[in-house]
Amino acid sequence: MNTQTQNAFRALADPTRRDIVLMLASEEMTIGQLTDRFDMTRAAVKKHLTVLSDGGLITVEARGRERINRLEPMGMAPVLDWLSYFDRFWDDRLANLKKAIEGNQK
Repeated sequence: MNTQTQNAFRALADPTRRDIVLMLASEEMTIGQLTDRFDMTRAAVKKHLTVLSDGGLITVEARGRERINRLEPMGMAPVLDWLSYFDRFWDDRLANLKKAIEGNQK
C-alpha cells in the first residue's frame, strides 16, 4: 500500500474526521463553522483538518482572513482502488448464490 493510500485510510479511521468529510461533501466550511458543530476546541478541529488534508481528502483555500475547507473527491480514489480489489470476491459469491437459487427453482 502506498503512502497516499495509507494517509487516506488514516484520515478516515477517526469518526470525527469521517463526520467532517460528510459535512464538507454538502458544503464548503471554515474552521469556525466546523468548530461550532463539534464539542471540541478550534485547535482540535484544525488538527483533524490537517490529517484530512495530508490524506488528500480535503483542500483548503485562503480567502482573505478565512480558510475555506472543501472536499476533494479524488482523494477517495486510492481508498476505492484498494477496496475494489475485493469486488471479485463478492462477484464470485453472488454468482454462486445466483446459481444456487436458480438450481433450487428448477
